[in-house]
Amino acid sequence: MKKYILYILAYVMLGISSFSCKKMDSPITRETPADLDSIAAGYYEQYLKLYPLEATAQGDIRYNDQLPINIDKDFISGEISFYNKIVGQLKRVDYKNLPDDKKVVYDVLDYTLKDKIERYAYHPEYIPFTQFGGLPLEFPLLGSGEGNQPFKTTKDYDNWLARMNKFPEWMDAATENFRAGMTANTVLPKKIVLKMIPQMKAEELVSSNADKNIFYGPIKKFPKNFSPAQKEKYNRLFTETITKKIVPAYAKMGAFLEKEYLPAARTTDGYNALPNGAETYKYFVKSWTTTSQTPEQIHKTGLQQVAMLRTEMEKVKQQVGFTGTLEEFITFVKSDKKAMPYKNAEEVLAAFNGILAKIQPGLKKMFGTTPKTPFEIRRTEKFREATASAEYIQGTPDGKRPGIFYVPLPDASKFNVTSGMESLFLHEAIPGHHYQISLQQENEKLPKFMRFGWFGAYGEGWAHYCETLGPEFGLYTDPYQKMGYLSDQMLRAVRLVVDTGIHTGQMSREQAIKYFLSNISYDEASATAEIERYMAMPGQALGYKIGALKIRQLRNKYQKQLKDRFDLADFHDELLSQGCLPLEVLERKMDLWAKKR
Repeated sequence: MKKYILYILAYVMLGISSFSCKKMDSPITRETPADLDSIAAGYYEQYLKLYPLEATAQGDIRYNDQLPINIDKDFISGEISFYNKIVGQLKRVDYKNLPDDKKVVYDVLDYTLKDKIERYAYHPEYIPFTQFGGLPLEFPLLGSGEGNQPFKTTKDYDNWLARMNKFPEWMDAATENFRAGMTANTVLPKKIVLKMIPQMKAEELVSSNADKNIFYGPIKKFPKNFSPAQKEKYNRLFTETITKKIVPAYAKMGAFLEKEYLPAARTTDGYNALPNGAETYKYFVKSWTTTSQTPEQIHKTGLQQVAMLRTEMEKVKQQVGFTGTLEEFITFVKSDKKAMPYKNAEEVLAAFNGILAKIQPGLKKMFGTTPKTPFEIRRTEKFREATASAEYIQGTPDGKRPGIFYVPLPDASKFNVTSGMESLFLHEAIPGHHYQISLQQENEKLPKFMRFGWFGAYGEGWAHYCETLGPEFGLYTDPYQKMGYLSDQMLRAVRLVVDTGIHTGQMSREQAIKYFLSNISYDEASATAEIERYMAMPGQALGYKIGALKIRQLRNKYQKQLKDRFDLADFHDELLSQGCLPLEVLERKMDLWAKKR
């Protein structure tokens, strides 16, 4: 999963940065001409002011001192007015006479604005953060000195001090929003709240000890050019702000969650139990999948996919001569020494580089356009690899920072290829996230809101589709690698069943965990964490499989229609040519491409 983008975007939708925008303040102060390029540029420029953490993440340093309270009702009112104003500007654009590529830009902006407006009808501000993410969980990484917030100059240090000083205000607003949710009977399940309380009380956040609190990171690693006087100054200011602002804010939130919110939290699991919960979940499904599919349709698709994949797993079980049940085989391969052939980290990294070398000939046939951004495979840093997952961190459009595929290897001798080694590389690295994100960022013809935009159903759907290219690359010939691929496919299929099952009331948390474990070789703690993620972020996990199925459906349709005129490289190039798109916009775009063939 492209964690970074998914993480920011998911919680922007729940209202996670902050900005103090009063109702009388207009986010737009001047008229924008009814020209699509100007409208798109003006929209995104103002959007970054509203959500400055996103600007920081993109390397735009103009707003690095700002932390708006964007869960405040006045901010939300101003934000909705801003989106409606842009919708009005779009209505003055002559859509029919736009070239096809500009129609896509229009469609994406129109979709984005209307989705953001509709979201607020379901009061996401009532749940300002969860155990899975949100500003209280993002803020420590920024403040550690290891995240996107830069700490190279005195201005950088001043900027972060300004943000830290605003943080308690955001936390107070979050508390008030949780209380508003209690009044409206829109609260989190107790099982999730029980996970949030220890997060807010974690020693890394509430300790005044500089050796234990993560927020002291920047003053432990001053730039070499800082003078003794500057170091003394920031030591004093950071210590004062951390002890008087940050630590009390987390402690106060932990106490609120434990003493006030937990007793009011619900014993049910799905959104169906909330007021207007069924309609709210339908919205989340539509928003995360960017389709008009209903929860019932997606649930049925999930059951079909699980059944198909179990049949394929049975074939692998027979191939290796295992005589037990499929459930027993799924568990067995996780401990089979044949699936763990590596002795050290260097061997694992060499194997991943071997995968890259093996697929190179296929890449030349499947893609006419490839990224300029460099690519590297690295072992995850020791300080975080014990709890990290394999991930892709995108490079910069100027090529100064490569796209990096990180692999955590705390014990290389236990690295199991049935965890999806080959399919993992195709998804997280090449041609998955690295190709898609790099080509999108490098495309200066796109407006910035699309160059740096993200729709999970497309971005994760593309990466998941790339896993299915393995046989065309000559991969999955080893039964254990094939089992890894099928396990990756199964995880996303199971999500369709359990996410829709939980939030429509067909499954309880416990039933979902049991179903998960019967199809995927996770330990119970990991399976529980997955299910509780779906409880906290309804609909988010659906995009992977829905997106991949749509891309495969389009490929099959055009191969059938075009026959000898179908070229796979042209198909992939067109698919990636304008970055992340809502799936229904993608299909319109690709249908136009096919007609021209």
